[in-house]
Amino acid sequence: MIYPNNFEEKIGFSKIRQSLEDYCFSATGRHFAQKMSFSESAAHISRCLEQTDEYRQILLFEDKKPSGEIFNLYQELRRIATPGTFMDAEALTELRITMMTILDMLDYLKARKEDNKYPALNELAENILLNASLPGKIEKIVDEKGEIRDHASAELAEIRTKIRRALDDSEKKIRQIIKLAKKSGWTPEDDTEAGIRNGRMVIPLQATYRRQIQGFVQDESATGQTVYVEPAEVLENNNKVRKLEYEEKREIIRILTRLTDEIRPETEALLSGLRFIGMLDFIRAKARFAIETESQRPSLNDEHKIKWEKARHPLLFMKFRESGKKVVPLSVELNQEHRILVISGPNAGGKSVCLKTIGLLQYMLQCGMLVPAKESSSSGIFKDLFVDIGDEQSIENDLSTYSSHLVGMKKLSRIAGDETLFLIDEFGTGTEPHLGGAIAEAILEHMGNKKATGVVTTHYSNLKLLADRRKEIFNGAMLFDTKSMNPLYELKTGKPGSSFAFEIAEKIGFPKAILKRAESKSGNKHLSFDQQLQQLEIDKKELTEKMEKVNVADNFLSEIIEKYQNLSSEVQERKTKILEEAREEAADILKNANKTIEQVIREIKESQAEKERTKVLRQKLEAEKKKLEDELKQEQKQSKKTTVHKKESAPKAPDSSKFLKKGDPVRLKQQKAVGEIVKMMGKEALVSFDSFTLKTPLDRLEYFGGQKPKTISSSVRYHNIMNDMNKRAANFELQLDVRGKRTQDALASVEKYIDEAHLLSMHEVRILHGKGNGILRMMIRDMLLKKPEVERAADEHIEFGGHGITVVHLK
Repeated sequence: MIYPNNFEEKIGFSKIRQSLEDYCFSATGRHFAQKMSFSESAAHISRCLEQTDEYRQILLFEDKKPSGEIFNLYQELRRIATPGTFMDAEALTELRITMMTILDMLDYLKARKEDNKYPALNELAENILLNASLPGKIEKIVDEKGEIRDHASAELAEIRTKIRRALDDSEKKIRQIIKLAKKSGWTPEDDTEAGIRNGRMVIPLQATYRRQIQGFVQDESATGQTVYVEPAEVLENNNKVRKLEYEEKREIIRILTRLTDEIRPETEALLSGLRFIGMLDFIRAKARFAIETESQRPSLNDEHKIKWEKARHPLLFMKFRESGKKVVPLSVELNQEHRILVISGPNAGGKSVCLKTIGLLQYMLQCGMLVPAKESSSSGIFKDLFVDIGDEQSIENDLSTYSSHLVGMKKLSRIAGDETLFLIDEFGTGTEPHLGGAIAEAILEHMGNKKATGVVTTHYSNLKLLADRRKEIFNGAMLFDTKSMNPLYELKTGKPGSSFAFEIAEKIGFPKAILKRAESKSGNKHLSFDQQLQQLEIDKKELTEKMEKVNVADNFLSEIIEKYQNLSSEVQERKTKILEEAREEAADILKNANKTIEQVIREIKESQAEKERTKVLRQKLEAEKKKLEDELKQEQKQSKKTTVHKKESAPKAPDSSKFLKKGDPVRLKQQKAVGEIVKMMGKEALVSFDSFTLKTPLDRLEYFGGQKPKTISSSVRYHNIMNDMNKRAANFELQLDVRGKRTQDALASVEKYIDEAHLLSMHEVRILHGKGNGILRMMIRDMLLKKPEVERAADEHIEFGGHGITVVHLK
């Protein structure tokens, strides 16, 4: 049960419903938006959420989005159920366009079903079976302008050929007669042309010369000075044309009746298709609203508890975004342990907004809408929603404000249970504070006994203290900065808040003498306690934020230290390995040297130190020593070469020492295009490229040693551009016809057309889109008004097309 009857107006959902209706393209979609209601079925809610979330993904992530016009054809399809009736050409055109939209959507979903994408939307399309040949059959009979084609039948083609011949013959005779009348001075002074009066071809004559030409007067001007005569020479032809036109109408009716007979068996399938595309239109509207409000799909739980994380009031969010402001998000949890939240704090501190946000998001959820909160949020399904917000004074029922509140409380006390969610603003106000607070306290205890879930806002101290005695009741405070004397609009649960009545009064310039007297009556201890309690919460919040920053910095520092330690360890390992290799190499050299020395000593001993022999051995030892020294030098030399080679192979830094000046060929760093400096401006330069000039800092330029870039003279470029502009202007049409086109193609054509019109300095153009149900006109207007070059767009004068043509005025 929802209480009261104006529940949606109380929490602001009526505005959301209106937004959804505005987002819908079709009458059926708007109908579904109007009939959307609060549901208690978890299965139904879950299905609606999944459908909306899938369409949200289509709008956000799919490159090709399904689109097209949808016409309201319910009455027309039910009308033709009677045999012998037929659809006119306009209705057939609307049916063809709508069927193409439905078939495109079915194909779109079917193509993605193979990849297991959008299962909930595909489920809607399962039983929609349309005759895909019907649009083609209609197109063969009716053209894109909604007119019957000449070749819709052989008979019609023959009739229209005869009509054209007869008309051509009449026009020739009329021109001859007009030529004679002009030469004789029988016609009015202004230019005279043949006209149509009563469906007959006539010529205008001055009334005094009406008898100069044999024929029949079909009409005359308002002053009687001019008469419109049907010459006797064309009478027979005109009669023939009139007869052929009657034949044409009969043939058209026969064609339309035959085509309608083919459509009639498909009526039920077509009605199902209309309901399907209307439902998708409604789902798309919900998805678009979700994107506008940054809404997500929360989880549904089996228990009657709420957990909103970073939640925002959608209407407030959209309003603030327009003015560049941000909504302070709300995080709140109501569960089996803490079911009833008592919010206190200063006036204009956000208590009521907090209350409405909780109720509005729950109502949106149970209407199958995504909610503006983090995806990790969750909520149960409630059977009863009760709200008491604002003044419900009733003159008709002789109820005061407080009496009306009591009526609501009586209703709540009867229906309350574990499936009830109640929201009460300024609980207990409207009567004597002590008694009102006592009644409010008793009601709150009763709600606790009934295991109901709820949120109330209050200034009463006894309700704040109730949380100490009842475990299911807990306090929440809207934070207030006592230093700047400004509300922070942030909910903090666990402790009650202060009303800051004296501080707010002082800020707005209330008389200090009265405030001092009030302080003495209320007691300074109570005021000081409230201030200290609130300031502690603010200090705690600031300390938490600083701690988070310190933790981030600490983690960053730890990461750097870890990287340094790893690098140091790696360097130490490489150093140890290099030293070990050097020791091994030195040991090998020493080992070889020792072998040589031992051999020399052994040979000296064996030769018994003969002088000649000793001399030879000394020379051999010196040679071996020199050989070792050469090997060491060669290794050092090779090491140096390797180092030099590595340095040379490294990429050279750009020559930044070059002093750039006017006329130098340069290019932007990391770019290929070469330009020429045309002007130096301190630390900046003006560089001319082939088709544009760029102002850029000098440190972004590098000298290019090649030749100066070739440039095309300004006069040649200007001449080429003007020739192209003249050609475009000569071929430009002042009216664009988009009738019969799909919406997406029509919008693309209009956008290209407006861009060209603006380029050619046109001041006024026309878009011919037809009337229909106004959807294409609305979408074209929306697109036009977003273009900066469009000054305004309005309907054409009623005599020249009215709603079917949009006149665009360009700046």
